[in-house]
Amino acid sequence: MNIYAAGLLISMIVYLAVGNYAGRKVRKLDDYFVAGRQAPTLLIVGTLVASLMSTNAFMGETGMAYSGNPSLIVLLTAVNCIGYTAGGLFFGRFLRRSRSLTVAEYFGRRFDSRRVRAVSGVTVLLGCTAYLVMVTQGAATIIHEVSGLSFFLTLPIAWAGYTLFTLYSGSRGVVLTDTLMFLLFASVAFLGLAFIVDQGGGWFAAVRELAVLDSRPDILSWHGTVGEETPWATPVEALVWSMILGIAWGIVVAVSPWQASRYLMARDEHVVIRSATITAGMVMILYAVLMFSGAAVNLLNPAIEPAQENMIWAAMNAMPPLLGVLIMSGILAAALSSASTFLSLSGFSISNDIRMPPDPEDPRSLGQSRWAMFGVSLAALLIAYLLPEGRLFWITYFAGTLFASSWGPVAFMSVWSGRVTEAGAFWGIIAGLTGNLLFNAISVLGLAELPVYLNPILVGVVLSWITIEAVSARGRVSAKEHAFRAELHMTPESEFQGAWVHRTVLWSWALIAAGVLTAGLMTFFYALPYREAAGVDGTGEIAMSLGVGLSMIVAGALARWGTLRSYGDRASDK
Repeated sequence: MNIYAAGLLISMIVYLAVGNYAGRKVRKLDDYFVAGRQAPTLLIVGTLVASLMSTNAFMGETGMAYSGNPSLIVLLTAVNCIGYTAGGLFFGRFLRRSRSLTVAEYFGRRFDSRRVRAVSGVTVLLGCTAYLVMVTQGAATIIHEVSGLSFFLTLPIAWAGYTLFTLYSGSRGVVLTDTLMFLLFASVAFLGLAFIVDQGGGWFAAVRELAVLDSRPDILSWHGTVGEETPWATPVEALVWSMILGIAWGIVVAVSPWQASRYLMARDEHVVIRSATITAGMVMILYAVLMFSGAAVNLLNPAIEPAQENMIWAAMNAMPPLLGVLIMSGILAAALSSASTFLSLSGFSISNDIRMPPDPEDPRSLGQSRWAMFGVSLAALLIAYLLPEGRLFWITYFAGTLFASSWGPVAFMSVWSGRVTEAGAFWGIIAGLTGNLLFNAISVLGLAELPVYLNPILVGVVLSWITIEAVSARGRVSAKEHAFRAELHMTPESEFQGAWVHRTVLWSWALIAAGVLTAGLMTFFYALPYREAAGVDGTGEIAMSLGVGLSMIVAGALARWGTLRSYGDRASDK
């Protein structure tokens, strides 16, 4: 066994031990599904970031950066990070207030409908299982590269690595291991960048070399490599693509089950808002670091195939062994953390939303949830064997954005509109899901070349919203639905504590300050040296640098405004 395999084995043993510890405290479904609703800010931030940044971030998206388009992912992230504070303020805290066990259960209770709950559960099962398959393949690839074992053997090893502790401990174990994994991979992301840049001759030397890299023209420009051999013919088309995906993923991080459901575990509503605020900044910074790292690996080896394994190659071939072990353990941690989240959500959907237990307090419900989760994990393992490797980026983006199309309009309107009927919500979810799947099929099968503005995500969102409005106009909202929504807007008195409000506002100011600092640092360390090295006017790069900082400022300002508007007037000194 080499040092890298030993490092992965030790990290997996640690996660299993933590999961076993957490599982001993699971006594009922409330513990298993939502960790007893007592999680503090650090644990919610940890699980939010960890469940988002899977192997797609460390392999699929860094592979895209390595291939010539780091800027598009950074721009995309700048747009979608605003979705965190918007989601926490306008959906997440109300979701927590509902005291539901899952997001699908919330929809069912909000619209007093078993079929709305069931169809929501089916979308969770489809999207999260697809995501789980991709993450399982990513984790298996990491173990394969490190150990030399065949992919056929490493798939069940990866599968067992996340299934065992998730099956036993549920959300209690997931939230703890997610936070440990988040702290690990966030640390190694910065360490990896520092080493890669140092090997490239230092920061400014690396920027100069990448600016004129013949094998990846325009890799550091605001639009990245575009042209006939890329998905984008022009810089404008690339920009439109990143903006559309940014908006879509903004909706995803605001309402998707693997993000919004984390708020159900929060200790109070201020934890929801603080976690969303901190996560917006952490995700933006981590993606900027990872994308430059992926691009900079070209300075060490410009011919890595497949591109999605560039960070694995760097860790095992260009870094000191100890740092390489930490990098590989961090990448595996990103995979396992997301896999545990997707597995738990898929299992919860079957046992709680599609099947719907007659008595959630029945002790047998806990065992049935574990069996449902085990069935999903076996199905994911089988599908992972059948699907070809190397498509992490595109399949993950497809699976993730299903929720933007099917849930986005319904989620926000369930809180802020009193006109949405049960039928409107039901058919809106189906219309959004169907529109996304149909237009994706047209594109994948090559039946037509869709223009950027007919992106399947946008089509699904628009179809969902139109359907909700059209169907709701022909029906009536029941008294029970009105009453449930009215209760959602009744803020508990405990949330008005002055110290809590003050602390939440301070975190919003911290994000605003981080945005100002980020804009300055990116301009000085990226845009200006790139302009000099590439011999261009640098307007696009400067605008991009300021735009990334501005997105963080907007997210922070939104968090501050929402906190003061919702809690500031009645804040007490208790």
